[in-house]
Amino acid sequence: MGDMLNNNIIGQYVPGDSYIHRMDPRAKLICIVLFMVFLFFSSHPLIIAIGLFITIVSFYLSQVPLRFFLKGMRLIGIIILFTFMMHLIITGEGSILFEVFFITIYVEGVIEGFIIAIRLLTLVTMASLLTLTTTSVNLADGMETLLRPLEKLRIPIHELAFMMSIALRFIPTLLGETRKITNAQISRGANFSTGSLIQRVKKFVSILVPLFVRSFKRAEDLAVAMEARGYTGGNQRTKFRKLQWGWIDTIAIIVFLLFSLLAITERFFS
Repeated sequence: MGDMLNNNIIGQYVPGDSYIHRMDPRAKLICIVLFMVFLFFSSHPLIIAIGLFITIVSFYLSQVPLRFFLKGMRLIGIIILFTFMMHLIITGEGSILFEVFFITIYVEGVIEGFIIAIRLLTLVTMASLLTLTTTSVNLADGMETLLRPLEKLRIPIHELAFMMSIALRFIPTLLGETRKITNAQISRGANFSTGSLIQRVKKFVSILVPLFVRSFKRAEDLAVAMEARGYTGGNQRTKFRKLQWGWIDTIAIIVFLLFSLLAITERFFS
């Protein structure tokens, strides 16, 4: 548990000057949406292979350290492996590949499990690159700009984007607090790796209670600080940093849009 908390990449930002870092956050968000459409509209092996290729190229262009990324993907890797194994066991279609005791593995189960695993891996990787190469402030500004037309429906876009920015900012902080509390409990003799499932859940109460207390204390301190600085929400607020659209953003959206149209065409017209 401690290693997974130490190697967390959720909400982390890796400073850099790569092509992905320099992209406009609005373009990154649009590309992620187009990538999701591209990835889930088709299950053709060629489409999945193209999605994997796009992910590899995007990761290379981001210049995020591979070792750092792989350490942070341990928990996600376990979930993806579990999903793959579940498809092997549950799927009962196609020809039989082999049988082990009471478990029968079908060829269709292997193919479907592999496709689902690649989908999850590429989607999580691209979403991680979004936060690893974009600060929470820029990400919130990009989302606020894209959703601004919804203000006509009286939806508080600025407040929603601001809450998202705070949430992303405090994920590493809360995980760090969890690590500190866990180490403190272990130093007092707590053992979270032994006992039945119910006993382990009860032991985690000693982590959750102080974690909630510290979280509410941080939220209160933040609210007081914002009130003291005269924060009034999104009414007539100006931006210190202006978002700038570049040629890289246009090219990226065109590429992702073309691949999305390819997936839709393959799904409905093939």
